[in-house]
Amino acid sequence: MNQVSPSSTGPELGRIARPHANVNERGWIRWLPGLETLRDYEIAWLRHDIMAGLVLTTMLVPVGVAYAVASGVPGIHGLYATIIPLLAYALFGPSRILVLGPDSSLTAVILAVVLPLSGGDALRAVALASMMAIVSGVVCVLAGVVRLGFITELLSKPIRYRYMNGIALTVLISQLPKLFGFSIDAEGPLSSLWAVAKAMWDGRANWTTFLVGAATLATILLLKGSKHLPGVLIAVVGVTVAVGMLNLSGDAGVAVLGTLPQGLPAFSIPWVHVADIVPVVIGGCAVALVSFADTSVLSRVYAARTGTYVDPNQEMVGLGVANLAAGFFQGFPISSSSSRTPVAEAAGAKTQVTGVVGALAVALLLVATPDLLRYLPTTALAAVVIASAIGLIEISDLRRIYRIQRWECWLSIVCLIGVAALGAIPGIGLAIVIAVIEFLWDGWRPHSAVLGRPDGVAGYHDITRYPESRLVPGLVLFRWDAPLFFANAELFRDKVLDAVAASPTPVRWLVIAAEPVTSVDVTAADMLAELDRTLRAAGITICFAELKDPVKDKLKRFGLFDQLGEEYFFPTVDVAVENYQTVHKPAPAGV
Repeated sequence: MNQVSPSSTGPELGRIARPHANVNERGWIRWLPGLETLRDYEIAWLRHDIMAGLVLTTMLVPVGVAYAVASGVPGIHGLYATIIPLLAYALFGPSRILVLGPDSSLTAVILAVVLPLSGGDALRAVALASMMAIVSGVVCVLAGVVRLGFITELLSKPIRYRYMNGIALTVLISQLPKLFGFSIDAEGPLSSLWAVAKAMWDGRANWTTFLVGAATLATILLLKGSKHLPGVLIAVVGVTVAVGMLNLSGDAGVAVLGTLPQGLPAFSIPWVHVADIVPVVIGGCAVALVSFADTSVLSRVYAARTGTYVDPNQEMVGLGVANLAAGFFQGFPISSSSSRTPVAEAAGAKTQVTGVVGALAVALLLVATPDLLRYLPTTALAAVVIASAIGLIEISDLRRIYRIQRWECWLSIVCLIGVAALGAIPGIGLAIVIAVIEFLWDGWRPHSAVLGRPDGVAGYHDITRYPESRLVPGLVLFRWDAPLFFANAELFRDKVLDAVAASPTPVRWLVIAAEPVTSVDVTAADMLAELDRTLRAAGITICFAELKDPVKDKLKRFGLFDQLGEEYFFPTVDVAVENYQTVHKPAPAGV
């Protein structure tokens, strides 16, 4: 098949075509997706990437500082954990627009390690947090190298949709206090929502702050569909200028970002005390698990939305290298961002050049103009995040899924409730559990059928679908549409015995049409051995047709091949029927 040139089709088709290339031909460059993107980069994308990077900067700075403080380290280290990881991921990360950096989902884990061990020493806190980033980076890189990225395939589309909807709801609720100009002390989406309602009832809302935030949100949403007007940038710049000129931060009490810390990160090895190694390693592994799960989900969602291919194993490598870069440059653990990534997407990001522009812009702010965003109101930042959260919500495709298969839609709603009630991280765990249950359910209670031969249709088919099908006297053709394993072994036996009991003529052979049976485990093999003894005692022989060779190999190891007899394994159902008719010569009325 001829591949379309990536340069003529944009990054989407280029990324889709490239994974099918021979790995040996790609060589070492396959570990550096950023270089491949740069090689195929089109100059027409640069304008979009620069604009998106500048828009992204308006979020990178305040959230970086905020998450640093929440993690127990000085605010400037949040900017260090923004600049270097973005540059590292641009080189090693496979996702076209995924944004990495400090994230709220990690702050509690980092703080739980840093706070008790640092003893109020800021330098020690930074060293502890940086070492956690290094541990997390090593774990993620190893996960990618040993190809554990398959875990992302556990989440079906409905569950991914509801997870992202739950994340959007969680993010939106978390920004409401800033939007109304007050703070709350609560954990979890539901308790936060209750605390917000109580604060509103107590009259703590600053309505000037709310009007500034509401104006920002309205501007972003109104300009969201525009291809030429960057709504986020216009809104943020507009309210920043208005707050500064009208002195709203002083007269009306509108909270603003203030002067940024100044300075760039330098390479540093974070040394920790020997006594701190165990909690730091445990904390780093916990961070790796959280960021691994979060990034896997977000990466798959945006890969689907942008029509690009993303290697999940390379995604883990990119995440790990970004964490290593953060750790060695005075940062702390980072993850993908479910609030900043949609900002980059909405602003028109084409490639990871957006992240590079954002990183360089943050660095320039630190060096040259630390006062530039001094009057940026925090309520405007909340509005930006809320607008991003709204963009994550998926409704239309879920309606289609509800029409097609309602039980999958209900499972996804359970996932949404779990994320909203428990928070993002427990919600990920719940989503994975639901996905596994969904998979097991299909194999636990699969479809099975007795087969007959309908007139005018080739082959043997389900007699419930073709009631006029002809049966071979003394022969039961039974199809099982799933692997045979511990969860469905007893059901298989019961269905087989029911089929034998329902036969209109005394049964001599039971032929299992086994093409859908892709595996047999020990429990199922023992069940087959016992079933064979039961049926033989009744004068019935078990046969298999269309069984795959790898499954045959398993039956040989289990000893079933010798017990059943090699002569009772047939390549097709037709051959099995012919052999039966040769041996037992049934009446002509059969077939």
